[in-house]
Amino acid sequence: MVKGLYTSYTGMINEQHRLDTLANSIANFDTNGFKKEGATSQAFDDVLAYKIKDVTEAGNLPRRMGIINPGVKIGENYVDWSEGSFKETGNQLDLAIAGKGFFTIEFTSKKGATSIKYTRDGNFTLDMQGNLVTPEGDYVLNSNGQHIRLDPLKDFSVNRAGQIYQNGALVATVGVTDFEDYNYLEKYGENYYQPVEGAVSRPAQGHQVYSGYLEQSNVSIVDEMVNMISIQRSYEANQKLIQTFDSSLDIAANQLGKL
Repeated sequence: MVKGLYTSYTGMINEQHRLDTLANSIANFDTNGFKKEGATSQAFDDVLAYKIKDVTEAGNLPRRMGIINPGVKIGENYVDWSEGSFKETGNQLDLAIAGKGFFTIEFTSKKGATSIKYTRDGNFTLDMQGNLVTPEGDYVLNSNGQHIRLDPLKDFSVNRAGQIYQNGALVATVGVTDFEDYNYLEKYGENYYQPVEGAVSRPAQGHQVYSGYLEQSNVSIVDEMVNMISIQRSYEANQKLIQTFDSSLDIAANQLGKL
């Protein structure tokens, strides 16, 4: 019976984690290019079976099973990389990628250190020198990893290949980078992603760049609200189960022993 308390407790912790993840997605519903997250969980019997099949320990040694902790084990978060819908802005500096890939950004931290980050948010502008930058002032890089600089006094156009023309001359090609496995990308903040050890980058292929559009988040408010109700119901069910166990323990401890 006491184990049932731990099972319900871990279930509540798991539902809380799912709710935190879902709330973050809802909060970023209006964030350009945002990709929603989801949370996974592992049942105790799955974790136990995995441990039993573990062959990393020598066969002639007793296999330690660890502390028995029934219930739910919080798994990993995952990212839904599906493409969001496009919103027309009419601003030629707003870019959206149709297909796979990320805009390549030279990010500058508050300490002045620079590093390469990646984003699906194409809300760009020009600084005083004519450099194509993000709203935070980070440089957008071309296909050769260089800053993109335009003449702010002249008209320009961007074709579907991401090539920027001024006065009929090719000025730069917007750098779009793809990765072999998105599992090696992690969220950095400010709507950026950064590769982790094992990530393999490559030039994006088969994509198109739309000027005058922004990719919206792929978060569906209706779906997320339905999921939120489901999470709340699961949390309440575990809560009621704990109350039931508490009442049973109270009877066992205080009433059954009476003569």
